[in-house]
Amino acid sequence: MSKELSARLVREEFDENPFLPDFYKDPERFAFQTQLFFLLQRYRQQQELRQVDMFQKLLVTDYMFVKDRLFASLNLGEKEMQLYDTVANLLERNIIKPDLVIYLQADTDTLMKNIALRGREMETDITYEYIDALSQVYTEYFFRYQDTPLVIINTNNIDFVHNEDDLKEVIKYIRQPVSGTKFFNPVTEF
Repeated sequence: MSKELSARLVREEFDENPFLPDFYKDPERFAFQTQLFFLLQRYRQQQELRQVDMFQKLLVTDYMFVKDRLFASLNLGEKEMQLYDTVANLLERNIIKPDLVIYLQADTDTLMKNIALRGREMETDITYEYIDALSQVYTEYFFRYQDTPLVIINTNNIDFVHNEDDLKEVIKYIRQPVSGTKFFNPVTEF
């Protein structure tokens, strides 16, 4: 997507989190360390984005800063979440809001298939129930989201990573002016 938009791509740096493999093996024990590392890592990355690049007008990221809070709400106990919220609230003050948010929505079966296709060894033990609960957290968040324009794209029946026509259709849609929330439900012909 970033190539099509001539935009700078900023990816989530999940593989730098030394606690993540341990979290997948023992979520209860390693959830707080994992979430705090992601929070601070994303904060650092977001602060680096504040540096203006005069040659890049657009920036595409594959996550929102709030992503970690959504995961934390699912993974942390009550006391851990209170401490996490204290730190996150201090950091969020310095985060720049995006001009547009694109939520790639899919059902749990599609998400599980995509996780398997990624082939990350540490993700092999992720359960259907966990992904389903996480999907619910995201759905509830975006149902109430009003901070910036939002496009929700149903990705159950498209593959814009491997199908250029699907990507072109998505790009064409998001290039339109957006205010409020818009829903895009593309259909791929078989």
